[in-house]
Amino acid sequence: MVSEDKIKLKLDNLHLSFGGVRALIDVGLEVKEGEILSIIGPNGAGKTCILNCINGFYRPQSGDIYFEGRNITRLPSHKVAKLGIARTFQNIELFTGLSVLDNLLAGRHFYMTGGLMGSVLGGVYFGKAHKEEIEQRRVIEEIIDFLEIEPIRKQIVGTVPYGLRKRVELGRALALQPKVLLMDEPMAGMNLEEKEDMARFILDIYEERVNTVILIEHDMGVVMDISHRVAVLDFGRKIAEGKPSEIKSSPDVIKAYLGTGKA
Repeated sequence: MVSEDKIKLKLDNLHLSFGGVRALIDVGLEVKEGEILSIIGPNGAGKTCILNCINGFYRPQSGDIYFEGRNITRLPSHKVAKLGIARTFQNIELFTGLSVLDNLLAGRHFYMTGGLMGSVLGGVYFGKAHKEEIEQRRVIEEIIDFLEIEPIRKQIVGTVPYGLRKRVELGRALALQPKVLLMDEPMAGMNLEEKEDMARFILDIYEERVNTVILIEHDMGVVMDISHRVAVLDFGRKIAEGKPSEIKSSPDVIKAYLGTGKA
């Protein structure tokens, strides 16, 4: 349920430039706890730049980002992740030479005081480290069941079909047990059946695991069906924000995006 009075994440007047290219111009956004907020816009509008600023890959030239009231604008990405912000990528970023199971275990690295590499590479643990290893694997097995990827759990990721790799990357983000999940075009390159599966998983995640989601997606049918609110970017500026029904009928949005036929 959306909390009308609790702002989970706030972007305040972000400006981001690369040389003479202005990627974000005075972008402000509030993400409420308990909502799916979608960000849409033409290619090159600055959507991924917003996620990159939130999780510390980019640092805006001016403006601030607040997570649960804390300014995280200058935090490195690993500290942002440790606070509880997880991310999937438009272009899959997995360890292609490792198994599905080991990729998911990599998402538990903050919880492994006994050492990540020993776990991933099959190290033998005793005592406290052994108990920790059992617990981390229990969490991962729950995620494997949740995302219905049991048949590929031991396969090398590089040999797994594209749609399932997208699901594995989502699982790795869930392994962090985040408070906010950032998803950058999770359905890009998928066929209709894969898109339907991913939409179902996003809704299940929202209902059962992470109740605050920021979604970048070009499939307008999915966006309008599952989002509580939608923000629209065009040439680095936010030109509209509101409920899906309001966005559908906005003349500015229709002119900039929905009516252009762009994907």
